[in-house]
Amino acid sequence: MTSELIRADLVLTMDAHNTVIEDGAVLVKDGLIADVGPAQELLARHPFASVRRLTDRLLMPGLVNTHCHSGMLRGTAEGLPVWDWLQQYIDPMHRVLLPSEARLSSMLCYSEALLSGTTTVVDMWRYMHGSAEAADELGIRAVLVPYVAEHPDHDYFETLDDNDALIQRWHGGANGRINVWVGLEHMFYAVPQAWKRIADICKANQVGFHTHSNESRFDVEETLRRYGIRPVQALEKFGLLDASKVLLAHCVWVDDEEIALMAQRNVGVAHNPISNMKLASGAAPIEKLLAAGVAVGLGTDGEKENNNLDMFEEMKVSSLLAKFASLNAAALDAWSVCRMATIDGARALGMEHQIGSLEIGKAADMIAIRVDTPRMTPLITRGPLANLHHNLVHAVQGGDVDMTMVAGRVLVENGQLKNAELDVLITEVNQTVPDLFARRKTWLDQAGVSVNELDRVGTA
Repeated sequence: MTSELIRADLVLTMDAHNTVIEDGAVLVKDGLIADVGPAQELLARHPFASVRRLTDRLLMPGLVNTHCHSGMLRGTAEGLPVWDWLQQYIDPMHRVLLPSEARLSSMLCYSEALLSGTTTVVDMWRYMHGSAEAADELGIRAVLVPYVAEHPDHDYFETLDDNDALIQRWHGGANGRINVWVGLEHMFYAVPQAWKRIADICKANQVGFHTHSNESRFDVEETLRRYGIRPVQALEKFGLLDASKVLLAHCVWVDDEEIALMAQRNVGVAHNPISNMKLASGAAPIEKLLAAGVAVGLGTDGEKENNNLDMFEEMKVSSLLAKFASLNAAALDAWSVCRMATIDGARALGMEHQIGSLEIGKAADMIAIRVDTPRMTPLITRGPLANLHHNLVHAVQGGDVDMTMVAGRVLVENGQLKNAELDVLITEVNQTVPDLFARRKTWLDQAGVSVNELDRVGTA
């Protein structure tokens, strides 16, 4: 493969020093970053490389979405706290979901992610052979985590057998872009024998483990009632922190002892501020987690609890929520948020040596952002008023992403998705959802559950 030199007005590396290079360049070779630095220096060192000139653009690492659920319920699951929301809106959908609908959901969500600058997504979803096919087709980097439940009350989810089969088929697939971890919807969704098997599968395949934890007060109270200890302590007691990498979503209601345990066990956290606000779960103690050395990344959660997958919006809200919750305008500074969305997100996944910054030897996962917009104006790159990081966190939107590259392959160019027809995909989703909603309503009626919001969906 020939070398390509990507040249931009600004290159933000997100290395240990948050280095910004004016008139910078990144050399891409065989899907990896082969050189980074001032453009003139790279042009001199690599005279035979082809040059892609990105004018009025900022080049930076692709964003890492550490917690997402594919889906197509956007705007139809509203107004309830998390556990009621699961029981009335989400679990009934899972009971009637078809594999074809699950695959279509992943196509939709991965397309949205790429268009808004996300290059790596951790997706907890259903029928994930279809998700793997979607990731392979679209070119995104994905950590696939099946929605596993091993409990008689939740026998409509994926099983550990399903999860193991997905690992055998897809882990390391698509030239390493696709990884498969063991997933669990929640510790409550498994019987004790399953906890041991989760640890065994993780160890046998050297894969990570991902679940929701400490998302709501109910989560903590119910764990204390059942086991006499708090959720993170219960995860440790039952062997669920023994995987080579553990990623916990939410962690809103962790206490100081749990934070210390997470730091000791190298547990990563997926912080989902918009979802946590929408479902009235609370504000996670992110600054305490960071101070303890816990790797914290950002996640959008699903399209139904967000209601979009724009990681730039997630960056802004994470900053604002921390300031609001602490009544401290200096809380969670912009550089910390930028790192959470990139290199710290990679660290939360144990992938910091592969992705998360523009450094030699890492995967060429990068995005170009327009800087010729009112949102990026004024743009000051040096001195005491330097505002690049503040603009990225508080001003930029996903629609400002002009190019998205994964493993050296351009997947979005001039704001257009390259490997799928977006209008066709949108039409297919709109044609598919009425039947999904109708089947869900039929199940709810048969189960004797009446939900006013659902009664208005799919009945016209």
